[in-house]
Amino acid sequence: MATFVKNSAHLLTIQPKDIPTAKLHGYLLSAVAPRPIALASTIDIEGIPNLSPFSFFNVFSANPPILIFSPARRVRDNTTKHTLENAKATKEVVINVVNHTIVQQTSLSSTEYGKGVNEFEKAGFTMLASEKVKPFRVKESPVQFECKILEIKELGNQGGAGNLIICEVVCMHIAEEVLDEKGSIDQVKLDLVARAGGSFYSRANTSFFEIPKPLMQKGIGVDNLPEEVKTSNILTGNDLGQLGNVEGLPQVSDVNKFLQDNPQFMTSKINEKHKFAQEFLQKNDVESAWKVLLS
Repeated sequence: MATFVKNSAHLLTIQPKDIPTAKLHGYLLSAVAPRPIALASTIDIEGIPNLSPFSFFNVFSANPPILIFSPARRVRDNTTKHTLENAKATKEVVINVVNHTIVQQTSLSSTEYGKGVNEFEKAGFTMLASEKVKPFRVKESPVQFECKILEIKELGNQGGAGNLIICEVVCMHIAEEVLDEKGSIDQVKLDLVARAGGSFYSRANTSFFEIPKPLMQKGIGVDNLPEEVKTSNILTGNDLGQLGNVEGLPQVSDVNKFLQDNPQFMTSKINEKHKFAQEFLQKNDVESAWKVLLS
């Protein structure tokens, strides 16, 4: 059974309508982070290129392949961006992903230049002709999505309101240098960056870690852990999540064999036992952690 608690005294509780939009905007962008960056290339009805990054962005479907990004109305004066105007006029966009190699140029392209100024030139990017749409690709980007715009959903008419640009990918280009030997994208080679609150960015390949997907096995769940484990003063929520993501517990014979081979982990003190188990969990050795806990 899930644990329910009343609002904690240590929580700052905010009603969005009670604070200025600019303040709320800061909270949202800092809390919902890191966010991938769409470096969106569009053209106006006269064919003049525009380039701008957006971190209200993600993938939402594979069949059909759908990306959505949102050029929000400016909080300070409720004006809209050239990208939105171009998207409405032409119904086409190229979304270029941003890696660490081009992050400074991408930041520069976010400068609010006047209408008609080519951000490709300002940021030092190379315009590359697309195959299925008219907007240009960013040659320096390791992955480029040529898209047709299916719909633009306006979420409001005040400053800070988003405009969801729903894009269908009609052609995708991937730099060979970011592929592994199986032809899949190597996340470390791709070296993506993402936005956070304020002026902060994060670099993905310095902080990758793997967690076995529960879809591959049906874990016993935290609710089925021994009571002394669930209420441990040592083991964290992450520790309990690892322990609960196993299909079954080690056999008694395996536990006994483990203790014979590793007598240093034999203890009757609960906290010591939990500390030993936690050390194994930090090494992703869940089986040994369980053997310690069951000793």
